[in-house]
Amino acid sequence: MRVVKHSGEVVSFNPEKLIASLLKSGADKFTAEAILKEITNDIYEGISTKSIYKKAFALLKKHTHSHAARYNLRAAIQMLGPEGFYFEKYIARLFEAEKYETKTNVILQGNCVMHEIDILIKKNNEIAMVECKFHGGDVAASDVKVPLYVFSRFNDLRINNYSLFTNKEKITNCWIVTNTRFTADAITFAACSGINLLSWDYPEKGSLKSRNNQDCLYPVTCLTTLARVEKEKLLLLDIILVKELVNNSEDLKKIGISPNRIKNVLKEVAELCKCY
Repeated sequence: MRVVKHSGEVVSFNPEKLIASLLKSGADKFTAEAILKEITNDIYEGISTKSIYKKAFALLKKHTHSHAARYNLRAAIQMLGPEGFYFEKYIARLFEAEKYETKTNVILQGNCVMHEIDILIKKNNEIAMVECKFHGGDVAASDVKVPLYVFSRFNDLRINNYSLFTNKEKITNCWIVTNTRFTADAITFAACSGINLLSWDYPEKGSLKSRNNQDCLYPVTCLTTLARVEKEKLLLLDIILVKELVNNSEDLKKIGISPNRIKNVLKEVAELCKCY
């Protein structure tokens, strides 16, 4: 059976890959195999991988909300758009979980021109600028023009001293983060120039996908017990991560969730915060 990927590439349907993704969400082997059997009965030649994903997500949600939430992670990160403002806050939270100090939306005068920096991070007296590239579509990728542009900005900023976290500090490092992927040329140029890259699946160890699963750093947009408008209200309250709702019913009350539903939401929150 041939299926069509997000990129338009036509490949053979890989049942082992589907099973692996279901198991990574926390589903047991019996559940994963049952879902695979049902999907295998429904798929047809030329079906999109997006359609397969939607079927698997719907079936997984019937079993356990938290497993469906993990399975839905990539789409949940895309819901931090469309402008990417909340994506920047989310990335700052990821760095904070690794004991970095952070500042967001900082404007600095470079050697030549002014620059708006998405995030500044500091750890062990080293300061880095973080440029976030948010894409609303699955297919979009950050090509080599992105690190070329960011590297030129970094070079304009690294010369000067600034009052950032304390006085007279220099920016000595650079990160580029995207919610989708980098092209091969972008990765090659970044490696050559000493730029750190972070995307959905890069680097292999420490990607957005693996950081979430290891450290329970799920965005609130992945919760399946909340409607999209309710998730947006939480983001407005600066509730970015699921773990920020642990034992916290007050913010759920603020957005109009009923007591019975709060119990269901907090149950899903507790299950999501048991890391795999």
